[in-house]
Amino acid sequence: MATLKDVAMLAGVGMSTASRAISGAGPVSAEAMKKVQAAIEQLNFRPSSIGRSLSAQSLGMIGIFCPSFFGAYYGTILKQTDVELRALRRHVVVATGCGDGTPREEAIAAVKFLIGRDCDGIVVLGHDLLDEDMLMLHKMHPKMAFLNRRSAELEPQSFCPDHYHGGELAARTLFDAGHRKLAVVAGPVGTWDNEERLRGFFDELARHGVARDEVRLISSDFSREGGFAATQQLIDEGLRFSGLFCANDEMAVGAMSCFHRAGIPVPEQVSIVGYDDDYSAEFSSPGLTSVHIPTQQLTQNAVRWLLNICYGSRYDISREFPVTVTRRGSVSQPPPKAWNSATVSA
Repeated sequence: MATLKDVAMLAGVGMSTASRAISGAGPVSAEAMKKVQAAIEQLNFRPSSIGRSLSAQSLGMIGIFCPSFFGAYYGTILKQTDVELRALRRHVVVATGCGDGTPREEAIAAVKFLIGRDCDGIVVLGHDLLDEDMLMLHKMHPKMAFLNRRSAELEPQSFCPDHYHGGELAARTLFDAGHRKLAVVAGPVGTWDNEERLRGFFDELARHGVARDEVRLISSDFSREGGFAATQQLIDEGLRFSGLFCANDEMAVGAMSCFHRAGIPVPEQVSIVGYDDDYSAEFSSPGLTSVHIPTQQLTQNAVRWLLNICYGSRYDISREFPVTVTRRGSVSQPPPKAWNSATVSA
């Protein structure tokens, strides 16, 4: 593979001139630029090799590992990352998992892929990673920010809301409305942020005298389809409950659709609380009451922290990400008698 030195020798210019001509970072005469461009074409030189050739060791790009492109949550993160990098004329490289491994294995492989592409800094959505995974990856590439994941040993690199408190707020919202018969549609088992919000939810229930084994919980996959299927299972089981907590808004929207098709009105017969407060929550019908996670602000601060350490920018970085509840029409007082399968209209 051709190197920067090969380009400079063929063009008959110095290494620094060839570097400036390729990167655009400095003055180059028109004649020298023409010679360098001709050498690049002749040698089939790939600019991606600049990162190993230039003393600056910078390609001007930030990588981000995102498990999926689907849904409002990931869309918000990707959009905000693009906004921040465009402001400094930097590129973003996005990697997802691939293959047949576990989500954890796919996350590790994708981050290593970005490291191997010489990204100046990397944003990692780390809810599938263990603490030791984070430490290992950070050792490989210190300029790394972990989004939606917290590690006591990597506190400066961690940008995460208090999901435990978010779970508490979800339970409190249903209790304040008078609900005592509850069910839960959770996210994937073992996912860090899902486990945290469930821990907060059930701890809050315990403080109100409701044991965890009194609440039917079905684990799903954070998708609308998963929320719909889990809710249909609850309906088929004929359980009596008046309040449902869904561990993200995508599943909550799927749950609302399932109830609607089954002839079970929301919130007259069952109230629903979602999680994330993404843009789908405001436009569902009825509007979805949801635990608000400031995803845009989280992403902005994680990316800006990387821009500061990679490129010397001077953004102020916040690490306070208040978790609140946005109240809409999907929660009301419970009906006199909780519905079950016998009350579902044909």
